[in-house]
Amino acid sequence: MSLSRIYSTRKFLTNFNMKFHQIKNARLISSTMESREKLATSKMVAKNEWNRALSEAEKIVGYQTSFLSLRYLLSDEITNLALHLRKLIGSAHPLVNTAKSLIYGQNNLQTWGLIVLLVSKAAGHAADVPEMEQDKSAGVLISQRTLAEVVEMVRTANLIHQGVFNLQHLQNAGNNLSSDSDMIFGNKIALLGGDYLLGSACAQIGRLKNQELNELMCTAFRDMADSHFIGERDVQNIPLPADPKKKAEEQEATEKAIKEIPIDRVDNKKPFNLQSVMGSPEDEWTLRHTLAEGTLLGKSCQSALLLAKQPEELQRQAYFFGKHLSLAWQASIDLEPFRLNKLPPDAKISLISAPVLFHLEHDPTLYEREIKKGIESVDDIDYQKVHSEILNSSLAIEKTRELQSKHTLLAMAELYKFPNCDARTALENIIMAMQDN
Repeated sequence: MSLSRIYSTRKFLTNFNMKFHQIKNARLISSTMESREKLATSKMVAKNEWNRALSEAEKIVGYQTSFLSLRYLLSDEITNLALHLRKLIGSAHPLVNTAKSLIYGQNNLQTWGLIVLLVSKAAGHAADVPEMEQDKSAGVLISQRTLAEVVEMVRTANLIHQGVFNLQHLQNAGNNLSSDSDMIFGNKIALLGGDYLLGSACAQIGRLKNQELNELMCTAFRDMADSHFIGERDVQNIPLPADPKKKAEEQEATEKAIKEIPIDRVDNKKPFNLQSVMGSPEDEWTLRHTLAEGTLLGKSCQSALLLAKQPEELQRQAYFFGKHLSLAWQASIDLEPFRLNKLPPDAKISLISAPVLFHLEHDPTLYEREIKKGIESVDDIDYQKVHSEILNSSLAIEKTRELQSKHTLLAMAELYKFPNCDARTALENIIMAMQDN
């Protein structure tokens, strides 16, 4: 990289950093009465900015990208799934809430497919790609659009599978199931519906006939599966944070080791190292969410450039852009409940969200007083109390904002290595709008 290129990159990141913090500071909501009155207006403005950024981005890639296209909506499998799902309305099965979040979720699933296509268009493709494989009106490859659909299907399948309800405690395994037919039926729909989408995604990847891409995406699926089996969990497999006291005792018993370089900096196809991570707030949070979704978006962006026959270095840049964008997005989602002064009745917060993990580092007693109650069931935890303590401390909130800023800037640093074009500008706009979502 030339000196002028380095200077240009530094100048851009400096300007972006200043602009980012100006926007962030201008929109921070304090606990005063005046700011509480402005909360609704601020949220409406943020939502409008987000919708506008997505709308402009969709125009750049030709049309909205989603596997929820006519050929899927009219298929017998999806039609039957929707009909069966209607039977669960009014029941207590968690799949009903999953379906609602998929339909009415603030940051819908189509956004990930859109990001893959924007990265594809920003990078372009090699000159020797046959014309019949190109979608010239959108500036991407037909195979890249297929890949964007795959990302959305895999994310949706993962969320649907999480709607499976554990009807038996491990100690009662093998005994007759409950007579609650709605819960049993809901589990069947969650399993079969998720399997259908995941199977369709794998079939689409196979049709691309690219062995290297197949291997890369399979490692993303492996990481997603691994994310469901790390750390302590309750009987419904809902994750619990690691005990911060155990981590402190380990650090006292051993000499402080040099911080390990993340394995994906060396080879992102290898499994992540889970040792010496749990109990360390930022490391635990980063590992959990990199496995859950970070590598899926990162490797999808990398695969898109692999299809375009771009150099390996540019492919790796796309991977790290997707990974850091996903983590910045997750930090933004983690902050959402703490923009409210009081948690709504019966509402819950993620116990592995960044504010919770950072607060446990600051006040480990919260683990013994509240979090430990959830070892059998997270429903036993007083979420109102956890939310109030974290909000009153404010230290964890500030650290989470810094975490979001960190991954936002890392994503922007990778993005700026791509050629300046309308697709790159659209990605910048999405990142900026995300600061308020």
